[in-house]
Amino acid sequence: MLASGEGTNVQALMDERLPVVVVGSDRPLARALERAHAAGVRTVVNRDLARWGEVLAPFQPDVVVLAGFMRLLPGDFVLSHPCINVHPSLLPAFPGLRAPEQALAYGVKLTGCTVHYVDTGVDTGPIILQAAVPVRADDTPDSLHARIQVEEHRLLPEAVRLHLAGRLRRNGRHVEVI
Repeated sequence: MLASGEGTNVQALMDERLPVVVVGSDRPLARALERAHAAGVRTVVNRDLARWGEVLAPFQPDVVVLAGFMRLLPGDFVLSHPCINVHPSLLPAFPGLRAPEQALAYGVKLTGCTVHYVDTGVDTGPIILQAAVPVRADDTPDSLHARIQVEEHRLLPEAVRLHLAGRLRRNGRHVEVI
């Protein structure tokens, strides 16, 4: 699992007792690393994106979960490792950074979160699961993001569990739960 920040999605996976074998970050002071350490999960720090394959190899992860990892991994890495990402919008709307701010600026009535397989683009991989969150008239980026995170913490563990159980079948851009 790779994370750059607070690690609330890392915590959600650990709370669901999913097999988190290592938490890696590009930021040595990421709160995600503290959460993992407190749970007895091994941690690694690596700032060189080209080395993630070699850094994670000893841990032999079945899937690499990106949970708030704010860097783009090299194409050869994502093409050779199954990677799952969670994003705070209903993709393909509002990819990239600051999705809740983008949703508010655009004036949408619904936004949400998307769990998807990672490909070589920015938030363009095949969608696994999505959940909608209504946008309220008094929302701020922070209040909207907080409500989106509730759904992220529900969907990401579900998607990882389905992947590990072999219940996701990819067919081009489509992902079917079997």
